[in-house]
Amino acid sequence: MVALTRIYTRTGDDGTTALVTGERRPKSDLRVESYGTIDETNAHIGAARLYADGKVDAMLARIQNDLFDLGADLSTPEAGLKPGREALRIVDAQTDRLEAEIDELNAELSPLRSFVLPGGSPAAAHLHLARTVARRAERVMVELAAREAVNASAIRYINRLSDFLFVAARFVNDRGATDVLWVPGQNR
Repeated sequence: MVALTRIYTRTGDDGTTALVTGERRPKSDLRVESYGTIDETNAHIGAARLYADGKVDAMLARIQNDLFDLGADLSTPEAGLKPGREALRIVDAQTDRLEAEIDELNAELSPLRSFVLPGGSPAAAHLHLARTVARRAERVMVELAAREAVNASAIRYINRLSDFLFVAARFVNDRGATDVLWVPGQNR
């Protein structure tokens, strides 16, 4: 567990930050960008939870904890990990749970007839925003994985998370009844 007695350390004043391994990297590094974007996703989910309730809120609470696991995973590269030290990694069971929750929510939705525009209810709007940030996190993680090792389970998790957030947004929009649908060429 982490014990923070002081929030500022001044060690990042030179534009670098430390990974779990102790290695310092520029704050613009793709690894730092990846877990920073996960943190941003988590913050948007926190805002969505202000409007969510019941099982969706409980699902989002579990996801927020998973996102801290994902941040820890991304901030701990395989290279440089001290012998005998085990890194916290996203595991496939976390993605399996997301898939089960997607299926549970989706079972109560009618099939889509059109693409869905972000909006409807405040909860749905925040979930759509979180979904777009999760997609950005995924793009950064994939770019990072092209340059250095990234846990494949972590990439699967973030890919599935954006699917979950889409389905959850529809679910909180009165189970899709108040979704805002795209009308192609409507304003020509």
